[in-house]
Amino acid sequence: MRLILLGPPGSGKGTQGHRLHEEYGIPEISTGDILRAAVRDGTPLGTQAKQYMDRGALVPDEVMIGIVRERLSQADAQAGFILDGFPRTVPQAEALNRMLSKRGQPIDHVISIEVPEDELVKRLSGRREIEGRQDDSDEAIQHRLEVYHKETSPLIDYYCQTGFLRSIPGVGAIDDIYQRITAKLS
Repeated sequence: MRLILLGPPGSGKGTQGHRLHEEYGIPEISTGDILRAAVRDGTPLGTQAKQYMDRGALVPDEVMIGIVRERLSQADAQAGFILDGFPRTVPQAEALNRMLSKRGQPIDHVISIEVPEDELVKRLSGRREIEGRQDDSDEAIQHRLEVYHKETSPLIDYYCQTGFLRSIPGVGAIDDIYQRITAKLS
């Protein structure tokens, strides 16, 4: 199974991706994790990404696509994967589709976890308090939600047009949200 999880920051993509990984035995590929790994390992693309990350800028599409291409070419991703945080833009989605088409591995499902903005702010603020995450300051939360609405939410329309998009409500108990997702994968 090749699955994309979409949703704004705080929607629970990471939590649900981890559970799906455990259930289906396919890697959960988080953009943040693979970016940090590429930087840590000093790969050529990781070195490029670090230059942007150090300035607090978004890593350009071509660098992100290259890093994802490298990760998806690893043996554990051949039977399937769960993407969390990629694609973030329509050009990234188009590049992903071209990449996977060349391999004969099309996307099977795109799940959009829908959460009202006030709930997202509450979750992200709570995460800051509980986990002490520096990237969850009030200003950072607002900025990340603005970036999501501007750059990532157009993916909803893009995947809706492909017929792959399945939206689920992302409010409620974690187990209930998980059941909603797995019901869409059947």
